[in-house]
Amino acid sequence: MTQATRPIDPGAPPIVGAHRLDRYFRMSERGTTARTEVLAGITTFLTMAYIVLVNPAILGLAGMPVASVAAATCFAAAFASILMGMVANTPLALAPGMGLNAYFSFTVVQQMGVPWPVALGCVLISGVAFLLLTLTGVRQMIVAVIPQQLFAAVAGGIGLFIGFIGLKNAGIVVASPATLVALGDLTAPGAALALFGLLVIGALSVWNVRGAMLIGIIGTTLVGWFAGQVVFKPEPYSLSALTGTAFKLDLPGVFGIGGRHGLGLIEILFVFLFVDLFDNIGTLVAVTKRAGLMDAAGRIPGLNRILMTDAVATIVGSLAGTSTVTSYVESAAGVQAGGRTGLTAVVTGVLFLLTMFVAPYAQLIPLAATAPALIIVGGLMLLPLREVDWEDAYSAIPAFLTVAMIPLTFSIANGLAFGITAHALLKLIRGRITTADWFLLLLAGLFVVRFVWMSAGA
Repeated sequence: MTQATRPIDPGAPPIVGAHRLDRYFRMSERGTTARTEVLAGITTFLTMAYIVLVNPAILGLAGMPVASVAAATCFAAAFASILMGMVANTPLALAPGMGLNAYFSFTVVQQMGVPWPVALGCVLISGVAFLLLTLTGVRQMIVAVIPQQLFAAVAGGIGLFIGFIGLKNAGIVVASPATLVALGDLTAPGAALALFGLLVIGALSVWNVRGAMLIGIIGTTLVGWFAGQVVFKPEPYSLSALTGTAFKLDLPGVFGIGGRHGLGLIEILFVFLFVDLFDNIGTLVAVTKRAGLMDAAGRIPGLNRILMTDAVATIVGSLAGTSTVTSYVESAAGVQAGGRTGLTAVVTGVLFLLTMFVAPYAQLIPLAATAPALIIVGGLMLLPLREVDWEDAYSAIPAFLTVAMIPLTFSIANGLAFGITAHALLKLIRGRITTADWFLLLLAGLFVVRFVWMSAGA
């Protein structure tokens, strides 16, 4: 490990003055300056600030108070990003994850009928489990049995899932008794407004305008207001809005005390835990590689600190009242702007903290304005699919099943289950199974049991 990539000493003295700031974040060693890091942090914030508007819209459909979720989103993103910068010295920002918030709202709460306080409890338990796995080293064993093409496939499948939800929320895609889904009425006010927003965000993106999604959402909302599609009912603002979701999680419900959800909660915990793990590894590889922070062996310096920070962030986020907090690939925008140290993440976190003062007004943003962001983000998440060798059936079949089953069954869990099971079976058929694959076979076996159990209860 080089001097430039040594982890920060948590016991370092307080930062006082430019010299100590430089020494704490090792800016000179990494070839950057405080000015560059601040600009990089602002860039990262602009590329991911859409989550302040989109996350409350998604979790609001689960029955959660939108203003409270908006405040919780800002608080969780601020806490997690600042912690990542101070502890791991990595230009990696965090916020409630896209995909996992959709799973929380649409699958766990709406489809499975789990109350949102119980779902928040599941998020807390998954964060604690992730922290324990990181501390005990079990994380390496779990990661080792998952082939790289499935990491890419999960990201792509979640991208399609998010995009599909955006199209559905916009009214561009609607239910059909004959074909399951069909094209909606594009002349309807909501669909037309969403298409306008999609055009705006797309145009700004191809011109590489920073904050294109945030600008597009705000612009589409303004058009919606002028067109009379938004009912404006101003309410007194107070940071106390956070109390609407803070500490409202239901841990007894998670453990089945007086509940009725039973084994279904095991599946929820599994998805929250594993998707968070997959999402973080993929994001870490992409961002640290672009920042030049990987060592010669392709290892990420301070990986355990990064993963522990993520786990703590998820725990704190659940207590504040939001879904799983995870690393954002939009951090790469800040890296592209020159960010190389944790100061970039700290600046991003401070901006999220300031956003808390206006966060509750996110409830004024209509679904038609946030739907284009979901569609665009979903499309951008397909990029990792190029890492799959589509000419090799051994890699392509598990990857395709993962990508297809996530949106088509409206469940990330099903996509993961199909992909991992197919990989294990094909590896067994090809005669590539060794004694070291016992954990992979165990996972596949558990998935098969899950499929049988779900079919029997259908």
